[in-house]
Amino acid sequence: MAEQSDPVHLNNHHRDTLVSIFLHPTSHNIDWKAVISLLSVVGTVDETPAGKFHVTLGSEELVLTKPRNKDVDVQTVVDLRRMLTASGYAALVENVVNKGKEV
Repeated sequence: MAEQSDPVHLNNHHRDTLVSIFLHPTSHNIDWKAVISLLSVVGTVDETPAGKFHVTLGSEELVLTKPRNKDVDVQTVVDLRRMLTASGYAALVENVVNKGKEV
């Protein structure tokens, strides 16, 4: 497994979700299940009995609530960007966008 400070290797679906999170303007159709799948690979996700999801990625922590529909809202995308940027994933997204998906 990669060190905490190094981004882990992602499959195509996870990379696509990661790129969608970092797109500007913010995408309004990022699937909740895809986000949870990505976060489970790069960090730890614990669901509480109350339906909250505690996400830990390196030293970053975030509490998410499952959306009513299948897509995450804009504020969740902003929170995810902050967390993923602090953990080094913004550079990975930049590489994917600039060089194609050969990362």
